[in-house]
Amino acid sequence: MVEEQVTTRGAAADAGASELPLELRRERIARRVREEGFSRVTDLAAWFGVSEVTVRSDLAGLEQEARVRRVRGGAVPIAGPLAEQSLERTQDARAKEKHAIGRTAAALIAPGETVLLDVGSTALATAQALTARRDLADVTVFTNGLSIALELERAIPRLTVVVTGGTLRPLQHSLVDPLADRVLEGVRADTVVLGCNGISVAHGVTNINLPEAEVKRRMIVASSRRVVLADAAKVGAVSLATLADAEVVDVLVTGPDADPGELDQLRELGVHVEVAH
Repeated sequence: MVEEQVTTRGAAADAGASELPLELRRERIARRVREEGFSRVTDLAAWFGVSEVTVRSDLAGLEQEARVRRVRGGAVPIAGPLAEQSLERTQDARAKEKHAIGRTAAALIAPGETVLLDVGSTALATAQALTARRDLADVTVFTNGLSIALELERAIPRLTVVVTGGTLRPLQHSLVDPLADRVLEGVRADTVVLGCNGISVAHGVTNINLPEAEVKRRMIVASSRRVVLADAAKVGAVSLATLADAEVVDVLVTGPDADPGELDQLRELGVHVEVAH
């Protein structure tokens, strides 16, 4: 009932959307995809008062214009340097799924481990889940994320938190080279928990921006086990900078809507896939 009311309010907010000129409707669809990070065909159809066939046609047209990328069930923004969003904004996109991924990833960590924890909204959800695990002790977490460190601070002294240092990037509150590399060069960790903007069999693990990509690569090299966090919209997606081949990944933690064909191919490469619910 609540969901129906929300849909009704959404349709009302865009009154007459089904009568909008095609170009204006597509412009608004592209804006919603960009703002939400992932938009379902069914939700777009309900919001704009048009059929799912029409939405799919609109998304196909927007994809041809390189304004969105179609994925199973909907569309995501085109990844690239200009598509990077702030941490605060990405936290709201697919928030329930990210928290489930965070809990699943945190459950992989055992007492006594040394962990490298990356930046991003899904990594932050993992930090929150680690903080909530009262059974964890003697865990050392290295991070290049200020928001991650502040979240983990609540679990001191059960967790020891080490910040890499480096140059601050405001969008993700992340620390990058110079200086971040010096700390990571002297670390050998049990597990890295890594965020990304895309993972696929063909292109491996990819990320939007180059400065963070360099730090992520060092984290991968410094760890014995590589855990990658990717919500469903990122499975099959490709972004600017390559971090590693897919074969390097030990565990992929994703959501239930991820492309099953892509997941099967990743499993064939030896990647263990954890689907978070």
